[in-house]
Amino acid sequence: MFGLETDIFILLFICILCACAFEFVNGFHDTANAVATVIYTNSLKPTTAVIWSGFCNFLGVILGGIAVAMGIVNLLPVELLIDQNVYHSIAMVLALLISAIIWNFGTWYFGLPSSSSHTLIGSILGVGLAFSMMPEASDGAGVNWSKAGEIFGSLLLSPLVGFSLAVFLMFILRRLLNKEARDQVFSEPKKNQEPPLWIRVVLILTCTGVSFFHGNNDGQKGVGLIMLILIGVVPTYFALNEKIEPQSMRGNLIAIEQTMTKVDITLLGIDEKKQLAKVKSSTQDLAKRIANTGPDGKMKQDERLGARRDVLVINNSLKKLMESESVNLSAADEKILKESTDDKKGLRRFTDYAPFWVVLMISLSLGLGTMVGWKRIVVTVGEKIGKSHLTYAQGASAELVAASTIGLASGFGLPVSTTHMLSSGIAGSMVASKGIKNLQAKTIRNILMAWVLTLPVSIFLSFTLYVFFRWIL
Repeated sequence: MFGLETDIFILLFICILCACAFEFVNGFHDTANAVATVIYTNSLKPTTAVIWSGFCNFLGVILGGIAVAMGIVNLLPVELLIDQNVYHSIAMVLALLISAIIWNFGTWYFGLPSSSSHTLIGSILGVGLAFSMMPEASDGAGVNWSKAGEIFGSLLLSPLVGFSLAVFLMFILRRLLNKEARDQVFSEPKKNQEPPLWIRVVLILTCTGVSFFHGNNDGQKGVGLIMLILIGVVPTYFALNEKIEPQSMRGNLIAIEQTMTKVDITLLGIDEKKQLAKVKSSTQDLAKRIANTGPDGKMKQDERLGARRDVLVINNSLKKLMESESVNLSAADEKILKESTDDKKGLRRFTDYAPFWVVLMISLSLGLGTMVGWKRIVVTVGEKIGKSHLTYAQGASAELVAASTIGLASGFGLPVSTTHMLSSGIAGSMVASKGIKNLQAKTIRNILMAWVLTLPVSIFLSFTLYVFFRWIL
């Protein structure tokens, strides 16, 4: 397969299996975020709830696009993403996947709703930091810190947003509903008794939304992992999207080159001049590779990884230039540059893609994982965050906040934590009902500890594993 040597093919298979395992563990680790409320309000039976949630997760991945997936991929530096040594790529993938699986499985075992997103991103950062110590790392660059900053912002804000919006939504419900509806919504579910039909419909719809958008956001992370593996191990087949003609990049390159001539070099600092030189060098190199395409119009196999590198360098360098106050470009010129490098009509449509079979593989892994091992964290979410039983209003408020916020984040290509959103939403709804004394301090403390430790532990694990795998492979 792909003309690989036997040992590399086996390692490729192991890497893909690990990526599917991560997504499978992610499924049963995060299932509680969607099904806890419908189970504890008797809206759906547990088996029905997890099967429905698994199906919605599956659909979420299939229909979710790849913006979040590419956000994950682009956390790593260009040098690591296009490393010519296939064993280095395998070391990278195995380190980040195994460290993420270890922490995810451990927190699931102890029933702690920690964030799979935090775990994966911490693992990627650990690999990047370890790479920065390697001889081939240019300027010690190991992490795309600008992209990391965007992702950190979305991850850190999500618990605050979930908590605050749930409190606000509970307040609105109390004001808008009449006394009869309010008494129904804010009452605790009776054992083995279904809620009123309209409440049940709302709860099932919010469960559906959280499940779908969990697949939409978290599933894309698995797609990004598979693409990291394929690009690193078999770049001749997956470095560029073969469905698009390389010649169509010419227009983008011409637009970039013409716009760059408008930059006043005398105003630039040393760093800006370096970035400008990278853009010029990479556009020229990419133009040569395009001119050297075969009779079938396809780029030659040994040129594809280099072309991918050129696209990534152009994109990253232009971003840094446009962020600099020294670059005197008009808003119209900046718009041209953004359109020339975006993933719709620009250069990144050649690099930011995923074959359908990759999306299908991840959607099946996540969907099947959702149907397994859900009970541990469901108990924590449903019973141990608050001291009182989950009411219909609390369940619906937390789920609605989680679904809408995750869906919005997916639209902007930002990975957020479903776990953080829903757990903090439930905590907010408990506080809105009876004040902060309604929270179980021990559970909140354990969850916060897991959240705080996730990044440093996953960074340490992946850092150590990357160095180890580089040594033995």
